[in-house]
Amino acid sequence: MSSAPIAPYTYTPLNLLKEGTVVNVCGVVKFFKPPYLSKGTDYCSVVTIVDQTNVKLTCMLFSRDYDALPSIYKVGDIVCFRGLKIQAYKNELQGISKFGFASLTVDGALGAPVVLRTVSKSFNFTAQDHSMVEALRTWASTHVPASCNTLRLSDAQPMQYYDLTCQLLGKAEVDGVSFLLKIGSFLRIYSLHTKLQPVNSESTASLVRLEFHLHGGTSYGRGIRVLPESNSDVDQLKKALDSVDLEAIQTSDDTYQSDNVENYLTSSSSESDSVSLYEVERCQQLCATTLTNCHYLEKTSLCEILKQRAPRQYRIKAKVRSYKPRRLLQSVKLLCPKCHLLKGIPYEENVDKILQDAAVTAPDSRLQDTPLYDSEVWTTEGQGGRQVAVHFVKNDGILPHSSECLVLIEGGRLCEISKLSSMFHSVIPVRSGPEDLELLDLEAPFLIQGMVCHYGCKQCSNLKPIQNLSTITNKRLWIPSSVAEVLGIVPLQYVFVMTFMFDDGTGVLDVYLKDSEKFFQIPASEVLTDDDLQRNLERIMNVICPPGIKIDAYPWLECLIKSYNVTSGTEHRICYQIFDTMVAEDII
Repeated sequence: MSSAPIAPYTYTPLNLLKEGTVVNVCGVVKFFKPPYLSKGTDYCSVVTIVDQTNVKLTCMLFSRDYDALPSIYKVGDIVCFRGLKIQAYKNELQGISKFGFASLTVDGALGAPVVLRTVSKSFNFTAQDHSMVEALRTWASTHVPASCNTLRLSDAQPMQYYDLTCQLLGKAEVDGVSFLLKIGSFLRIYSLHTKLQPVNSESTASLVRLEFHLHGGTSYGRGIRVLPESNSDVDQLKKALDSVDLEAIQTSDDTYQSDNVENYLTSSSSESDSVSLYEVERCQQLCATTLTNCHYLEKTSLCEILKQRAPRQYRIKAKVRSYKPRRLLQSVKLLCPKCHLLKGIPYEENVDKILQDAAVTAPDSRLQDTPLYDSEVWTTEGQGGRQVAVHFVKNDGILPHSSECLVLIEGGRLCEISKLSSMFHSVIPVRSGPEDLELLDLEAPFLIQGMVCHYGCKQCSNLKPIQNLSTITNKRLWIPSSVAEVLGIVPLQYVFVMTFMFDDGTGVLDVYLKDSEKFFQIPASEVLTDDDLQRNLERIMNVICPPGIKIDAYPWLECLIKSYNVTSGTEHRICYQIFDTMVAEDII
């Protein structure tokens, strides 16, 4: 009697994920952190995947068993996750492992054998799964850049980050809290930092040597993983090691390393006019930025970029000679993602004037105490009898706790709304319309959470009735993007807008920074009201462009920039903008 065929699993495309669901997904790894011990008792791994819909999903995976987490060896591997819970975090969806979660990993390279990496005995791999993996491999070969920051020791250069595949030949005792690697195992070390260090010897005081550092923590995917001997990269490494004359290398190693580094510094310094590369490599060990994508791009000098047409993408290494605006809080702007309108943050007195004008009309009693909300009305003293109405939005007919409650306020002034926003989850300023409560002029915020005001684009928004708030399923989170969507609002994004004058010794280039929080790793929406964040922003800029010293001592910034054409009337020019770059963790 033949056994019943295995029922195929259904995988959800990443663009169709919904909050609160448990799904099966399959995608190509764009970023990952090898498993590390979390603050609790579990191991944790962070994995970002993408599929043919070009939607990315970051997954936080936990397990008490180190080996139960996905065995990912490099960017480009393909993973299948089953039993992944989808939840919202910082206005984005993310995946969380739950009870019953299982994972499977295969090599993402076209033509590679489909060798399954999983510890789950219940993870049946069907012919349908095989077809899906092959389809992802084909798609990824043209849409997901291969991991190109792998290192051969002979090609190592200072101030870079690499992934190194190697065999462990010896080790030194450090402490008793580390993983024990057995001699002879094959390793992949992720985000290994190459740095120049002075040689501490009286006879060689002017020399430096190249060292390899694996910084602490797990940022940027740092970590170590032991590779099985069946791994294709290990197989290539074994073949290379078999052909190497180790004795010949060991006898000439010290001399070669010193000469190689000295030659590198000498040749680099001759290429620079205003920036001395030798001084910076000797005195400035760290690069002030890191790249989050496009590591495969070769570095291009600024003089070459100035000769080329737009649009193009480049990888540069330069210094910030100067920046604008010098008053850093003036760099925070509001950007419409749809029409690309850029505007300043509204002044408080202008917002209060809009609220004051709306308060002239008294709240309409017909629009109070609806199925959506309960209402309270009072009259102020000494202000001409101004009436203020507060409507408390219910969750399934029940008033939630103040920490989860959204309130709508009519007739309130800015000081009163600020007080309410410190007591309740969210506040929306409204006024009475002919048939429903209405939003105010979008020069005023459509939603206030704590000290953060959320604004909408007047040009792109098409306002809808307040009663549409009843269609939001999760009335405890009140995610700004969800509120904006049901009210017909295109929300404006808080962004840092700055101009950096870059100098790499071959040329000078003005480049725009237009970024919400990735570059500084500071939310632009909060920096206006948080003194600590303001001080941190100022400190970062003082590191990037130090006051009172020569440019030779400035740090290098490695950045991705893109050129684009701008036409105004008959004038045509090429502009440049930073992308997929962030301030290094060491600077923050």
